[in-house]
Amino acid sequence: MTSSEQETMNPRPNHRTRVFALIAFMVLCLIISAFGGAVTATSVNDWYATLQKPAFNPPNWLFGPVWTVIYFLIALSGWRVWLKRGIANAKVPFTLYATQLTLNLAWSFLFFGAQSPFLGLIDILILLVLIIINCAMFMKIDRLAGMLLVPYVLWVGFATLLNGAIWHLNS
Repeated sequence: MTSSEQETMNPRPNHRTRVFALIAFMVLCLIISAFGGAVTATSVNDWYATLQKPAFNPPNWLFGPVWTVIYFLIALSGWRVWLKRGIANAKVPFTLYATQLTLNLAWSFLFFGAQSPFLGLIDILILLVLIIINCAMFMKIDRLAGMLLVPYVLWVGFATLLNGAIWHLNS
């Protein structure tokens, strides 16, 4: 598809609309992060502290800064695809984007809220697959948007190993 065909599909929004959309993507990711963090906080200092963890378990303080950067990248990635295609012209990638964000939030409720490493593991395995597919789909629309999801893929891949190890050690 040529760039003129793409512009016909999604005419370039004005500056105000672009800024508003970027803020909307950021707020969406901030809300998901806040809800996930609130659920995590309910048991990170008691139930989670009692679990056996693998030697590669990072210190608790590292998760907040890493997730902050990742959520920023997720928002920026979605915004870039929106700039290129809009949501109506990228329904499948944005449906996947919304689904993986939903599963991301669900993981906190399953692992920390329900205190179930097993349910968390099932969720995060599906989540990882969806993020990889979402990354590939975004890359076809905007290479940088896809690349912005690579740290998310890597972190959730690591988190999947960690979740699996915690489940195994505490079963």
